[in-house]
Amino acid sequence: MRHTDNESAANSSCSEFPEFLQNVGRRSFLGGLATFLLVAGPACRRAVQPVAEITLVLIDQTWLDNALQDWRNQELKQFTKETGIPVKLLPAPEGAEPLDAWRSFLENGAKIPDVYGMDVIWPGILAENLLDLNDLVPAPEIATHFPELIVNNTVNGRMIALPCLIDVGLLYYRTDLLRNYGYLAPPQTWRELETMATRIQAGERAKGQKDFWGFVWEGASSESLSCNALEWQVSEGGGPIIENNAVTVNNPDTARAWERALRWVGTISPPGVLSYKEWDAYNIWRAGQAAFMRNWAPPNSGELVQGALTNDQFGIASLPGGRAKVAATVGGRGYAISRHSLHPREASLLVRFLCRRDTQLNRCLKIGKAPTMPELYSDPKILADPYFSTILKTYRQDKVSRPSTETGKTYPAFSRAYFMAVHEVLAGKRPVATALTNLQNELVQITGMKPPAPGARSGR
Repeated sequence: MRHTDNESAANSSCSEFPEFLQNVGRRSFLGGLATFLLVAGPACRRAVQPVAEITLVLIDQTWLDNALQDWRNQELKQFTKETGIPVKLLPAPEGAEPLDAWRSFLENGAKIPDVYGMDVIWPGILAENLLDLNDLVPAPEIATHFPELIVNNTVNGRMIALPCLIDVGLLYYRTDLLRNYGYLAPPQTWRELETMATRIQAGERAKGQKDFWGFVWEGASSESLSCNALEWQVSEGGGPIIENNAVTVNNPDTARAWERALRWVGTISPPGVLSYKEWDAYNIWRAGQAAFMRNWAPPNSGELVQGALTNDQFGIASLPGGRAKVAATVGGRGYAISRHSLHPREASLLVRFLCRRDTQLNRCLKIGKAPTMPELYSDPKILADPYFSTILKTYRQDKVSRPSTETGKTYPAFSRAYFMAVHEVLAGKRPVATALTNLQNELVQITGMKPPAPGARSGR
């Protein structure tokens, strides 16, 4: 078939899209994207490739995780070997927030990427520009995943992402230091953690480790802090922020949880913890400068913590509990298909491959990513690993979800209001009572929901 000059230019522009993405920076990204779509978008719409020439484009936010990125390349090669369909893998543009990039692609009608890596809190935000996978994935395959994850990924009856891995908040602890200070097990409550962290920190500093801290966590004004604060709040009995279609954040239990965390800053946690995200906490921890750490799954289970620590010096357990219960925020990822994709059927093959049983099992055993299928936790190799038994126990008994499904498109503003309020309290800029009163009003405005009825208590 002979192409016109315009068609040739269209194919050239579309093929250059990956290079365009990787070369833009934070400031120029959105503006450059808009320009690209205006110039190349109409041409891309005309340049529908024959089936034999299809190349799928996958974009994934896992570019920060080198272990998972390398493994993803291997998985995509296997997919191509099985199907004959090549896949180009695009990392999220460096310096840009992945969610902002995803929204720009989808809302501007970009034909590529075809498949999007999805955080567990994104379905309600991006749903209207993603396909219903109920039409593309056989029901028996969908049913193999934890049902709560399918519910989370379903918006207005449309399942817009298929899960591929789960994550939960965990407590890392120094087994060697606990033994040295006479502790037989990790802390079961936040009060126990405070006591143990204080004692171990004082002892290690007396030995000359002046930069040693009792407890590190993610305290930066970001989604990371929303996860931590939700765990504190729910464990103390303050409820999940939204309950029975009402905003319930302003209550004495939440206040008590925030006040407890405020005590940590500068005592058992460094003042700089208020700028820590996940990797900042990891770096302090793996350097051997903390007794306890709250974080997600390690970056690579082959070497759980690289640096000063060795594998026999630490363990991983469920988070401590408060007055009400143990609470661990659920994280995780899945894959979705753009409704603008020119190749939805082929894209569905890629999504199914990335989320299927054998792919998840290999990913689990090789790089330690927890699967989303209950049946896989019965595999003898997974059963033999105490890390995965902790993940499963925590997920089944202690999980708490951020209210992204209830808030939909407003979740980014909702979460920002929440973590900014917590951060102001932890930084000593605002009293807890004032912050909670203001936050309650702000969240009611953002969501359009009502506050709870007078005298109502949440979380009990």
